[in-house]
Amino acid sequence: MTIFRARPALTLAVVAGLAAAVTATGTALLTGPATAAQGCRVDYTPNQWPGGFTATVKISPGDTAVSGWTVTWTYAGDERVTNGWNATVSQSGSAVTARSLSYNGSIPAGGSAEFGVQGTFGSSGGAPTGFSLNGVPCNGAGPTPTTPPPTTPPPTTPPPTTPPPTTPPPTTPPPTTPPPAGCAGAVLCDGFENQSGSTPSGDWTVVSPDCSGAGTATIDTTTTHSGSRAVRINGAAGYCNHVFIRSTKNLSGVGSVRYARIWVRHTTAQPTDHTTMITMADAADGNRDLRLGGQNGALQWNRASDDATLPEQSPAGVAQSLPLPTNRWACVEFMVDGAAGQLRTWLDGTAVTGLTADGVPTHDIDGQWYNRTWRPQLTDLKLGWESYGGGADTLWYDDVAVGSSRIGC
Repeated sequence: MTIFRARPALTLAVVAGLAAAVTATGTALLTGPATAAQGCRVDYTPNQWPGGFTATVKISPGDTAVSGWTVTWTYAGDERVTNGWNATVSQSGSAVTARSLSYNGSIPAGGSAEFGVQGTFGSSGGAPTGFSLNGVPCNGAGPTPTTPPPTTPPPTTPPPTTPPPTTPPPTTPPPTTPPPAGCAGAVLCDGFENQSGSTPSGDWTVVSPDCSGAGTATIDTTTTHSGSRAVRINGAAGYCNHVFIRSTKNLSGVGSVRYARIWVRHTTAQPTDHTTMITMADAADGNRDLRLGGQNGALQWNRASDDATLPEQSPAGVAQSLPLPTNRWACVEFMVDGAAGQLRTWLDGTAVTGLTADGVPTHDIDGQWYNRTWRPQLTDLKLGWESYGGGADTLWYDDVAVGSSRIGC
């Protein structure tokens, strides 16, 4: 099993030391002929890691409104855009073109709009240049190392453009009870009570794919959901500090429809960067992992083979997920239907809209997820922690169950 680096967080929050702004300002913009308009501006805010990047692009037309927009720029290195959101994005050589969609093409005078891109690069990833808006240059040169920083830095946590859900997750911890009776019929039903040592063994094995570092997995007798034992994961920040426990049980008997119920507790709010806490190898996807974790402070699913996310990591998409509560036990349930290519998720018994792939692509939710046919064949279950940037956490797992029908909390 291989855990692949996934993209770090999009610039809903600008992470100091990882993101730098490339700003182009200039003087001309009309939706018709390329005559001058005052204050045309494009802000390109990247978040880069070895071999990949994301970027948020903000368009400000200045004194002239536009009813549809096309933004172009040129990369200095060998960057390749792999997908985008809130725009139709294409690339020819080093030149990139992004066009507005039906719902965001109109920008009033003095207003702005945002879209984003994700991509990869090989040997270099320089700053883009040559920004134009509707064919009009917006001071197309990118910054140089001598460009002074803005006098007023951007806020570290700008509010999303779409408000979060009005119903927060429950603040009262669910009762601490033994696993429900129906768990006994599941293919996997484990409260870790048969663990006798300090390191998970027997029905579980500790794995650190690709590389290992500071992450540890131990049996804990002081913090449990039920009974006297749980698994504690000390997850450190940084890719090689990942650690997981993998079930040694044969889960092939579950069939094409898999339900899981996992009680989890953790100490640190989910960071802006991408993290993973539950993974399952997909035999129909080259044994690459289907991963449940977080990004931009909320739960998300991620597909390792193409880095697709559920929900899409736009502000409106993230707002339709929920954060995993801290310092209390939370019941995470999910269903993956391999035959229908669908996925559903519950937190403390409540379905999460942003974590639902229902077979019909929906913008901001599962539109990116269905950019290809998805028919998963899941073969294992791994619990732990992986951080692809900044983000350390301590987690506990208990009362884990996997079966072919919903088990419940």
